[in-house]
Order: sequence, then structure tokens, then C-alpha cells
Amino acid sequence: MTGRSHAGSAALALAAAFASAWSASAGDTIEAGRHGSDAERIAKGKALYAENCSHCHGFGMVNPGNVVPDLREFPKDDEQRFIDTVLHGRNNRMPPWGDVLSSEEIEELWAYVKARGKS
Repeated sequence: MTGRSHAGSAALALAAAFASAWSASAGDTIEAGRHGSDAERIAKGKALYAENCSHCHGFGMVNPGNVVPDLREFPKDDEQRFIDTVLHGRNNRMPPWGDVLSSEEIEELWAYVKARGKS
């Protein structure tokens, strides 16, 4: 190999190492931001829940054992069912909230329910 080839290879290796390090630190920042964002969404969801949902589903999602589902046991992988139920109501027992809550508020409620009421 010539000196030029070694220099080019070294430059490529250095650039690859830099890109890898930058990518890892950027990913850490994004992931850290998600945790902060999740905590904020859960806190907002908790407040929305207390204001709009607790009178039927109980404070802290602990209900008095009546016909209302225990939201702490709602499947964590069934976000769409949760959103549809909140938007449109369910079985003529739960009223629709689509005209009261925004999409963002429903997502915040989902974050709180998915966290099992733990903020």
C-alpha cells in the first residue's frame, strides 16, 4: 500500500469511529428525552384521570369493585382499543370522551394507564 492509501484508510476509520460515537451519544440523548417526556405525559395523564375518570374508575385506578373495569389490568399492548373506547365510549356504560378530550390528552391518559397508575 502507498502512503496515500494508508492515510485514506486511517481517515475513513477515524470518520467511522467518530460517526459511531456521535450516533451512540445522540441515541442516548434521544432515549433520555423519551424518559423525561414519558414522565411528563404520565403526570399529565394522572391529572386528566383524576379530573375525568376517577369518579367511575376510582382514584389511582382502584375502583370499588363494581362493573367498571380495573384499568390497572388493561393490556399494555392494546393502545388502539383504549383510544377507541375513550373516543367512542363502551357498551352504553362509558360515555364517549372524543368531544371532551383532545388526541394528546387521550395519549396522556394512555401513558398513565399503561404505567399502571404509577407516576
